[in-house]
Amino acid sequence: MTLINNHGTAVYLFLFGYCALKSGSLPLFGGYAAQFGALDLSLVVAVSFAGGYLGDELRFFVAKRYGAGFLKSRPKLKLRADKAITLLDRYGLAYIFIYRYPKGMRTIGALPVGLTEISWQKFTVLNCASALLWATLMVGAGYFLGSAIERAVEQGWGAFSFVLLLIVVLIIALLWRRIFKIPEAVVES
Repeated sequence: MTLINNHGTAVYLFLFGYCALKSGSLPLFGGYAAQFGALDLSLVVAVSFAGGYLGDELRFFVAKRYGAGFLKSRPKLKLRADKAITLLDRYGLAYIFIYRYPKGMRTIGALPVGLTEISWQKFTVLNCASALLWATLMVGAGYFLGSAIERAVEQGWGAFSFVLLLIVVLIIALLWRRIFKIPEAVVES
């Protein structure tokens, strides 16, 4: 905690950059540090949100501006992108809201959306709402559950981690079925 106290501004800048690039667990630890008073809770949420939101805005802009030209000279990649665009045309709004949550998706999640016809206004509203929810959940979990997570790590992370994984998989499966429910007419074809 001394390191955090001595380099507070740098910690917030690092957290911003981290959240702009990915949606890993650093905001969780930021919330945990805020619980001990090493960081300001509202600043950790704000910086995590700003990084998550602005990072995806940048990726969306780059794909919108340069994506078609980049794909033009890469036919195999364009074929895959066209399949992704077809799915996004159908499920894009839900995808924009949830792509930051599965591990590994956030880094590239906004890129295929930028290749679609979706407007920046629609994207930015959903991106903003998703980033705000994500930052609040991650930092809040670290703040309110930090001590419990620390005890779990000290006592053997394995069982807690496995149960948490099962809960997350169950929630994602239920959401997936609800959001991406395939109409029966499509199944019968």
